[in-house]
Amino acid sequence: MTDRATELREQGRDVISLSVGEPDFPTPAHVIEAAKAALDAGDTRYTPVTGTARLKRAAALHFERDLGIATDPKDVIVSAGGKQAIFEALAATLSDGDEVIVPSPWWVSYPQMVRFCGGRVVPLITHPHDGFHFDPADVEALITPRTQWLLLNSPGNPTGAVYSEALLRGIGEVLRRHPRVLVMSDDIYSPLIYTGAPHATLAALCPDLADRICTVSGVSKSHAMTGFRIGVATGPAWLIEAMGRLQSNSSGNPASISQAAAVAAFEGPQDFLEGWRERFRARRDMVVAAINAIPGLSTPVPEGAFYCFIDAAPLMKRFGDDKALALHLLEHGVAVVAASAFGGKNGFRISFAADEAVLEEALRRIAGALAG
Repeated sequence: MTDRATELREQGRDVISLSVGEPDFPTPAHVIEAAKAALDAGDTRYTPVTGTARLKRAAALHFERDLGIATDPKDVIVSAGGKQAIFEALAATLSDGDEVIVPSPWWVSYPQMVRFCGGRVVPLITHPHDGFHFDPADVEALITPRTQWLLLNSPGNPTGAVYSEALLRGIGEVLRRHPRVLVMSDDIYSPLIYTGAPHATLAALCPDLADRICTVSGVSKSHAMTGFRIGVATGPAWLIEAMGRLQSNSSGNPASISQAAAVAAFEGPQDFLEGWRERFRARRDMVVAAINAIPGLSTPVPEGAFYCFIDAAPLMKRFGDDKALALHLLEHGVAVVAASAFGGKNGFRISFAADEAVLEEALRRIAGALAG
């Protein structure tokens, strides 16, 4: 959809894109200055494959300060975005036919990575009327002798669902009964929670399970650094070592300048995040109210991240499927992503990481496209 929106713009069409998940705020000035300083210092050579020692220390600081996970820098890997870290962990552990439990709707890349590595995706179906939450018993019901991983993403893309401390502790109890199951915890959106509760993550709540949990984070969403391509992960030493071997023989080290910028992001001031959160919260409230006022559309209130996952089931008789609906909206000047791209159905995802005036115009266009 993003590519199609770009094509239409190049043809002179006025298209608002709500399809890309990246903050619209500028990268903090101290991060930009750190990147410039690294360039001026000639820091343009290879680094250690799994990241510089300084960035590993900064990432360990981030894991403990922001996620509550005490980790040694040697058990941290730096990758070219969080996506690479997730892929490497799966590639290092999955054999043909191994199963990975993934809550659905899911981020588009999760099932593709599992399948590429020979694994089989086992959907854990969630629903909008439950806020896309589930119970620990739902996880246990899906575990088989072939289950290798449980994949968690909180706050979640595309739903904005946030997993509570109680849910995660319940999952911990399930995992203690199934000692071979590993957990991928994708916490990339952790700074963007609107419930008032602190972020909860499994490795911090259940330290006795830490040798089975890979926690992934980064600077893309928290510091508006999507283009810098820096992710960080921590987990058991055997897994981090295996991921490093894969990285050594595939991409090599992440970009040296980006690593220097990420050090500044983790070590520098974090106070700007509160302002960003409040802007995102206000945008969320505006979008939810506007969507729920459009006949045929509805959405629960996302608890985190910057997405609304919108149900349009009443409109399916008119459009046939959610892809046709997304294309219809595109023809009316708004790019969204069909729910089926995320393992859902009969709806679409929009990102509210856009200027308020842009969102207001996009919502006006959506309402107009569906009128009548």
